[in-house]
Amino acid sequence: MSKILLAEDEEVLRMLVVDTLEDEGYSINEACDGQEAYDLIKQNDYDLILLDYMMPVYTGLELIELIRKENIQTKIMMLSAKSQATDQQKVLEAGADYFMSKPFSPIQLVERIEEILGEAR
Repeated sequence: MSKILLAEDEEVLRMLVVDTLEDEGYSINEACDGQEAYDLIKQNDYDLILLDYMMPVYTGLELIELIRKENIQTKIMMLSAKSQATDQQKVLEAGADYFMSKPFSPIQLVERIEEILGEAR
């Protein structure tokens, strides 16, 4: 079972994503801000980290930089309403592996995660 960290400060969206991914059989840890996410990353190994761009304490971008400075190679997907090409480029240059624009459907997210983790269902 793949283990995923979701860092998202919007509670309703976080609940929707957690419920969707748990229904698909993923093990999910959740964080409501960048500091909580960073603490969980230091304590656990994840197959994938899903980050919101705009969060309290550390933004998703700042968190990616912290993760990569510590040489943590876990795959990272940024989830963001900031979907201009310049924003996507910043995210990828900081060390994210993937970018998904908000809003997205739960089905789109599951399909993308399956693709990233190489899982067929």
